[in-house]
Amino acid sequence: MRRFLPFLPLLALAACKPPASDDYVARIPIDEREAPADPIQSPDTEDAAWVEGQPREGAVERIIYGKPGERPLMALSCLDDEDGTRVAYERLVRADPRAQAILALIGNSHVTRLFVDSTKMGEAWIWRGASPADEPGLDALTGGRSVEATVPGAGSVILNASPLPGELIDRCRARLRAKERAPDRAEPAA
Repeated sequence: MRRFLPFLPLLALAACKPPASDDYVARIPIDEREAPADPIQSPDTEDAAWVEGQPREGAVERIIYGKPGERPLMALSCLDDEDGTRVAYERLVRADPRAQAILALIGNSHVTRLFVDSTKMGEAWIWRGASPADEPGLDALTGGRSVEATVPGAGSVILNASPLPGELIDRCRARLRAKERAPDRAEPAA
């Protein structure tokens, strides 16, 4: 009995709290929180391909992915602005407002996770992110095989093999290297 004496205050304190209850959740106003949208089915990409797109919002160049005559599913851009030389990636599908997620890329012997935020584009919200052009994870898009791109809730998109993503990333990386070397040439010789 003596060895249990030090624990008596703890037992008394525990006895003051009510036990767990099934009606606890009923005390929290669930209606006030915004629930995520229903998940989107993965699209059929059998005839989808990468094509040149119109650059926008600071992009030097842009390519889009989708079926001919249909809304694009993905886009890649080379951005060169005050934030640096970056590769932007977009999953062009409805996203929950102000949400954040991870774009997983699996292919070409790489598994990559890139951060994306829902961004307002016109009246819709889409998934958009950007990484420095020299980000090694972008190599998942530079090989000659197909790539699976997944955003939770936005389905998986199979990106059919094409040289265009690799070429865009290579040109973007070349721009970055040229910018990094430019200050060396501008310095006057001593």
